[in-house]
Amino acid sequence: MILEFIIIAIYSIALLLIFMYALAQLNLLFNYLKARKNHSTSPTFDFSKEEEVPYVTIQLPVYNELYVMERLLDNISEMDYPKDKLEIQVLDDSTDESFEETAKHIQELQKTGLDIQHVTRKNREGFKAGALKEGLKTAKGEYIAIFDADFLPKKNWLKNTIPYFKDPEIGVVQTRWGHLNRDYSILTRVQAFALDAHFTLEQVGRNSKGHFINFNGTAGVWRKDCILDAGNWEGDTLTEDLDLSYRAQLKNWKFKYLEEVETPAELPVVISAARSQQFRWNKGGAENFQKMAWRVFKSPDISFKTKIHSFLHLLNSTMFLNIFIVAILSIPMLYIKNEYEHLKLYFYVMSFFIMSTIIFFICYWFTYKAIYGGGFKHFLKYSGMFFTFFSVAMGFSLHNSIAVLEGHFGKKSEFIRTPKFNIGALKDGWKGNKYLTKNISPNVIFEGVLMLYFAFGMYSAFVVGDQGGDFGLFPFHLMLFLGFGFVFFKSLTSKA
Repeated sequence: MILEFIIIAIYSIALLLIFMYALAQLNLLFNYLKARKNHSTSPTFDFSKEEEVPYVTIQLPVYNELYVMERLLDNISEMDYPKDKLEIQVLDDSTDESFEETAKHIQELQKTGLDIQHVTRKNREGFKAGALKEGLKTAKGEYIAIFDADFLPKKNWLKNTIPYFKDPEIGVVQTRWGHLNRDYSILTRVQAFALDAHFTLEQVGRNSKGHFINFNGTAGVWRKDCILDAGNWEGDTLTEDLDLSYRAQLKNWKFKYLEEVETPAELPVVISAARSQQFRWNKGGAENFQKMAWRVFKSPDISFKTKIHSFLHLLNSTMFLNIFIVAILSIPMLYIKNEYEHLKLYFYVMSFFIMSTIIFFICYWFTYKAIYGGGFKHFLKYSGMFFTFFSVAMGFSLHNSIAVLEGHFGKKSEFIRTPKFNIGALKDGWKGNKYLTKNISPNVIFEGVLMLYFAFGMYSAFVVGDQGGDFGLFPFHLMLFLGFGFVFFKSLTSKA
């Protein structure tokens, strides 16, 4: 019975942590809905007055981006901003043939009178953070706009963001990501669904109440003085953007989030690319919890509520570990429930935690509705998308849990870039992409085993107890079976 009580205790703690996170999301939903009714009263620069138009540097940190460099440079060169107050830095760490092609393209753009520089260095020390820091040494701009290689800001992007820096307390202006290839596949739709929730509910919900948010690594602008005051870029975590964001806000810099300004970008279309991105984001989140949580907790300038939201924000990726624990233990719990009659009351109480799923369902519906609109047809489409997203997200839970544990325990790893494809439609191919890994992660085998494990969970629903089975967890096990099956088979078949 000791083993059973240990299983029950761990299962209960994991469920409780997920429920706490769900309540935080519900609070963010209330903040989000309230914020949408308010109109911005922020002071802005008047760009009709030449003296109020500040100098801006655009930084493009790139590394072996053969397929998207031409598109990126052509897009950025068309930015509608006075040429005498705009500098573009291509921070190029490339080691392949894209380096020479980029250099030639930059030379052609320079002939048009554009101030665009090819900034290189001898090594990739600090990876993206190191490149940004190197570029900052010579950056002429008061404000530093940053775009990853797959982002395509609109021509008026700077005119929609830079004016907000008239408030001297604002250190960062961040915009919402859009998705060029949202409907390419189930994988891209799931990624877009998750990112949309972050860029509406979470960013607006936190920012509107003065809680800490994060610069998202791209599609945003930093005040140069803010970067330097916060201690500059550091490469000791895999999410340097989250790290600098927290250090800046601990220095009392304000962040301005613009939901209405969309910056389109490309989503990973191959699961190996999505896996590398997910691993980096989730491990980096855990690393930043270890680095920043105590600093936030002991800061006398931060309200208790902001500390709670910051704590859960930094633990965001750790929710995958809790989900994985609940998933693995749910089958033993099914047998325990039907073996020990005296624990029935406990299981009645634990059924309350289905509320976590209901809360997530409600929260994500409002974010979906904000982008696509309401109505019964959209609600039906949303419902299918929600459970597809939930299934695939749980299918990633082993992969992401390993990343989280590595982050918490301080295991260092290289910054693995996400391969870009320049793909927007189904007719576009990715099979020849030279950056795709040819190796299959050993974790994929375990994901296949877990698919069979949750098939056993579904079978167990028919045979446990003496009352003709117990189907309470059957939908959960079905979603886990489908999720791990999707990740397993996609990882085996999506190879170049």
